Amino acid sequence: MNVLELLALAAIWGASFLFMRVAVPELGPIALIALRVTIAALVLIPVLRSAISCDQLRSKAWPLFVVGVTNSAPPFCLLAYSTLYVNAGVDSILNATTPLWAALIAMVAFQGSMPLAQVAGLLLGLVGVVVLAWETSIGGGSVLVLAIGAALLATLFYGFAVNYSKRHLAGVNPFVVAFGSQVSASIVLVPMSLFFLPKYAVASSTWACVAALGVVCTGFAYVLFFRLIERAGAAYAASVTFLIPIFGMIWGSVFLQEPITPVMISGCVIILFGTALASGKLGGLRTRGA
Repeated sequence: MNVLELLALAAIWGASFLFMRVAVPELGPIALIALRVTIAALVLIPVLRSAISCDQLRSKAWPLFVVGVTNSAPPFCLLAYSTLYVNAGVDSILNATTPLWAALIAMVAFQGSMPLAQVAGLLLGLVGVVVLAWETSIGGGSVLVLAIGAALLATLFYGFAVNYSKRHLAGVNPFVVAFGSQVSASIVLVPMSLFFLPKYAVASSTWACVAALGVVCTGFAYVLFFRLIERAGAAYAASVTFLIPIFGMIWGSVFLQEPITPVMISGCVIILFGTALASGKLGGLRTRGA
C-alpha cells in the first residue's frame, strides 16, 4: 500500500510541471501560483478542526510564515517561470536537486563539515546539472540559461526551508505546517497577483490545470505525503524525490509531445545518484562519522 501511495505521489507531483507548463503562458507565474496556494489552503482548512492544531498555528505563526515564503511563494513562481522556456521533464529533473541544496546549507550553516561521500554527491549532482543545462540551453541563448537558473534558485529556497523547518517547526503537526505555509504564501502572492491578472478570457483547459495544481498537486498531495510520513517514516516519504523526474518526463512526452533525449536521461541519472549520496540515502557508501 505504501509503495502505491509513493508512486501516486510521484505521479501527482510530476504532473504539476505539466500543469504549470500549460497554464503559465496565459496566467503568468505570479497569478497562477497565487491561485494554486490559495486553493491548496482552502483544501487544507479541515486541519483547523483540532484545538491543538489551532494553538500550534497561532504559536508558530512567524516560522510558518517564513516557511510559506521560502518553501512555496518564490520557488513555485520561479518553477512556473522556468516552464515558460524549458519543458516539463527538464524542470522536474532540476527540481530533484533540492536535497543537494539542503545538504549544502546544513553543512555551511549547522554542521561545519561533511563526509567525503556527501561532498562527492554534491559535486556529482552539479555535474548532472551542467550536463542537462548544456543540452537544454544550446541555441536558446540567455533566456534558457535564465530559466534554468530560476529552477535552481527555486530548489535553493526549498533547501533552506527544509533546514529552517527542522530547527523551528520540530514537533508541529505536519498538516499545520502545510496549511500555515500555504496561507502565508497566499498572503504574500494574492495582492501581487492583482497587478498580473490576464486582461482576456482564459481557456477552460487552463482553469482545469489551475484546479488540478491547487486541489490535487498541492492540497491532496500534502495529505498523501504526510500520511506516508506517518505510516512509513520521513526517509521513505522523501524518496519520492527520486521518482518525480521519471513521471515529469513521461507526462511531458505523452501529453505535450516533449522529447526525452539520451542527455536528459543521463543528466537525470547523474543528478539523482549525486542527490542520493549527498542526502545520505546510500548509507553503505557514507564514510564513518556521517
